[in-house]
Amino acid sequence: MTEVESARTIARRRRKAAAAKVWHEFTTDRGGVIGLVVLAVIVLLALLAPLITDPAGLDVTKAEGLPLQAPSGEYLLGTDVDGRSVLLMTYWGTRASLLVGFAATILSVLIGTLVGMATAHFGGWTSRLLLPVTDFFLALPSLVLAIALSSVLPQGLATIVLAVGITSWPTTARLVRAQTLTIESRPYIERARALGGGHLHVLGKHVLPAVMPLVLANTTLVVGSSIIAESTLSFLGVGDPGVVSWGSMLATALQSGAITGNAWWYLLPPGIAIVVVVLCFTLVGRALETVLNPRLKGGRS
Repeated sequence: MTEVESARTIARRRRKAAAAKVWHEFTTDRGGVIGLVVLAVIVLLALLAPLITDPAGLDVTKAEGLPLQAPSGEYLLGTDVDGRSVLLMTYWGTRASLLVGFAATILSVLIGTLVGMATAHFGGWTSRLLLPVTDFFLALPSLVLAIALSSVLPQGLATIVLAVGITSWPTTARLVRAQTLTIESRPYIERARALGGGHLHVLGKHVLPAVMPLVLANTTLVVGSSIIAESTLSFLGVGDPGVVSWGSMLATALQSGAITGNAWWYLLPPGIAIVVVVLCFTLVGRALETVLNPRLKGGRS
C-alpha cells in the first residue's frame, strides 16, 4: 500500500468515525429522532402517492362528491367546494410542498455557501462587491421580493423555487462566511498554503469539509422556511394554479366560504400538515445544530 493510499484510508476511517459519533449524539436527542422518523414516513408516502392513489381524483371535472361534504366513511376528511376528497388533496399537496421546499433550499444553500466562502477566503474586491449585495437581500423583506418575482415570472413551481431560493440565501452566506473566517485562521491552513496549496485546494480540501456540518444543520431549518414561503405564495395566489398545494387549499377554502360555513375539515388538514412538517424539520435542525456546533454542546441537558 502506497503512502497516498494509506493517507486516504486513514482519512476515510476518520470520516466514518466522525459520522458515527455524530449519529450517536443525534440519537440522544429524542425530539430530533422523532422529527426524523416522521419526516422519513412523510417523504416515503409522498413518493408513493402515484402508486397508492389515483391522481384523477384531483380533477375538478371528475369529482364525485358533494360540495363541502362533511367527513364520512367514504370521505374521511370530507370534500372541498368542488366535491374532491380533502384527504387526497392534502396527500398530494405534500409532494408540491416538499418539492419546492427541497429544491428552493438546495438553490439557497448553494448560493449562500459559494458567496460566504468567496467573501471570507478572497476578501478584497470580492468581499466589497458581495457583502453589500448580501446586506441588501437581508434588509429587503424576502416575502415581498418573492411575491414580486412570482408576479413577474410565469406561474409555476419552478418560479416559486427560484423566488424562494433567491431570497433566502443571505442567512446561509453570513453563517458560512463566519465559519470560513474561523477555519482559515487555523495553523493547518497556513501550512497548506506554505506547501503550495492553491485556492481550490484550500477551499475544497479544508474549508468546505469543515463548513458542511453547520451548513447541513442550517439546511434542515431552511427547508421548513421554504415550505412556509411556498404555502404563503400559493395562499396569496401567485403559485401554480394547476398544482394542488397546502397553500392553495387554504386560499380556496377561504374564498369558498369554508369559515362561515363551518367547514373545518377543509381548513384544518392543510394547516396541520404545514405545522407538522415544519415542526419536524425544526426539531431535526435544532438537534443537528446542537450536535455539530461546539458552542451549543455544553448547553445540552
